[in-house]
Amino acid sequence: MALFLWVIVPYLCFAIFIVGHFWRYRYDKFGWTTRSSQLYENNLLRWGSPMFHFGMLGVLGGHIIGLVIPKVWTDALGISEHWYHVIALAGGIPAGLIALAGLVILVYRRRVTGPVFSATTKMDKVMYVFLAAAIVLGVWNTLASGLFHVGGDYNYRDGVSLWFRGVWTFRPDADLMADAPWSFQLHALVAMVLFALWPFTRLVHVFSAPVGYLTRPYIVYRSRDARPGQGTGSRAPQRGWDKPTLQKK
Repeated sequence: MALFLWVIVPYLCFAIFIVGHFWRYRYDKFGWTTRSSQLYENNLLRWGSPMFHFGMLGVLGGHIIGLVIPKVWTDALGISEHWYHVIALAGGIPAGLIALAGLVILVYRRRVTGPVFSATTKMDKVMYVFLAAAIVLGVWNTLASGLFHVGGDYNYRDGVSLWFRGVWTFRPDADLMADAPWSFQLHALVAMVLFALWPFTRLVHVFSAPVGYLTRPYIVYRSRDARPGQGTGSRAPQRGWDKPTLQKK
């Protein structure tokens, strides 16, 4: 069972994630959108959307530090295990709670606003359940391991993190996850299912984020000068505020 859950399922979900996005982009380009609903309701959206997105950025950063960066690196920087957990609590808990609060606002808005609710697909509804479960379990695991020490002094950096990096190097150790507390195992399973659902929900818009707007000029000026080979005769180009003049034949 451990081999199936922690070796086969991760690669199966990852394959669905890749192939699903390819299929969605190939056959459903029109649906590759968040289906913007700001026109229908804006008061809840302007609070819920920034809270959720900025909270998730913090959650993503915390996962990168906890799962991707090896423990020996932080030890080499002189960060003790105590201070590592203090930093994780100080950054992870607020980020998770903000993301969860934003998600609650967005789901509430989607439920009570008629046109927005009508545009919500069944797959999106399933996705919201798994997304909320992943956030709640992540917050609980941070509190349980770093503050309450529920289930003993389990250090996920010596178990879950090693398994996670092993997945990417094609050497996952199923025993590492089998020995983890049930909440860590459930969090990992929910996250993998969420990634499998990703291509079939509105989450695809993550890969269409308007990053270019960060470097885009505020105003785009267009020259009215004639291009080479497209002369305008002896007349100077007319300015936009001049009255149009009739040319005599």
